[in-house]
Amino acid sequence: MEAQLKTFLRILNAYQDDMPLAKFLPGFFRENRQMGANDRRTASRFIYNYFRLGNVSFNLAVEERLFLAEFLCSNSANSFLSHFKPDFAERLALSLDEKLAWLGLQVPGFNLEDVFPSHQHLSDGVDKQQFLKSFFLQPDLFIRLHPGKEKLVKAKLAEEGISFEQENDFCLRLPNGTKLDQLFANEKPFEIQDLSSQRTGNFFQPSKYEYWWDACAASGGKSLLLFHQQPDIKLVVSDVRESVLENLDERFALAGLKKYQKKIVDLTQNPQPYLHHYEFDGIILDAPCSGSGTWGRTPEMINQFHEHKILQFQKLQRTIAANVVKYLKPGKPLIYITCSVFKEENEQNVNFLMDELGLKPEKKELLKGYTTKADTLFVARLIK
Repeated sequence: MEAQLKTFLRILNAYQDDMPLAKFLPGFFRENRQMGANDRRTASRFIYNYFRLGNVSFNLAVEERLFLAEFLCSNSANSFLSHFKPDFAERLALSLDEKLAWLGLQVPGFNLEDVFPSHQHLSDGVDKQQFLKSFFLQPDLFIRLHPGKEKLVKAKLAEEGISFEQENDFCLRLPNGTKLDQLFANEKPFEIQDLSSQRTGNFFQPSKYEYWWDACAASGGKSLLLFHQQPDIKLVVSDVRESVLENLDERFALAGLKKYQKKIVDLTQNPQPYLHHYEFDGIILDAPCSGSGTWGRTPEMINQFHEHKILQFQKLQRTIAANVVKYLKPGKPLIYITCSVFKEENEQNVNFLMDELGLKPEKKELLKGYTTKADTLFVARLIK
């Protein structure tokens, strides 16, 4: 147990804030090959759980905060807590609400609201208490099955002894950390895509032979969702990063999407030199954002993010929106999406799209992933 604590402290001391934990930890483990698989799993759990505290009890020693995190994030026998904090270990079977109430009496200054320091910016409709408590639960892994491949994937998962739950016809829920890379050698009949991200597809409603533009395509998840809804669409994908677009080719090919156009476009500038006379029947604007709705997966971001950046993202989103809307046909939809829980990036930007760009809101929704062990996204369908 002492060795586990020392390893955690060494990792925390070596960690640089400018790198995601998902990239840092594999490098650390490569440099420390003496660590076995169980040691790596335990170290990963400790560091992720530690960051799930956000700023809770920031005045305590690092070790004490780790004990708090393990207590709140665990609900079964924990030899680490039994060794260092037997009074915590005795209460692991309590509900999260009971644990929080007990800590409030035992730990001076303990306050749940310190988990997420920017909670005053939360979007309308967010249950703050439920949202804050969700940080002590690791989100699940979700996959979206390609149409026609549902039985194939489920049979393979069953054959390999991988547990899953079916969310809907095309979505499966799996335990976080499930290894899927080696399941299918020559094809990939599913996409790893968060549940809320999949739900944004309910807002698309494409028709045959329409021209659609995925304006900030990134890894292409929304494009593939659109394509599987309507394989006969004509698609343009763009991003400011050339490397991202290069990676799309293989992913699209594996998914059966072969006809599309790619454009490297900086949408903070006038895109006319790249788009000329294009007019679209639908535009997906999955806007660059704070990512705050995904911090349950990347809790290290809670303390790395600075509040002043919220308005910077809002300005960026409005600039991009103003530049893309001019290429939308009248009567056609802009699908505005963020993976943010901040009202400045969500409802306030819908107001901007209405008041300044003349769009009419058809429907909007905060997809509350914090209630389903998924990410929280915001999506709005607006008509020009």
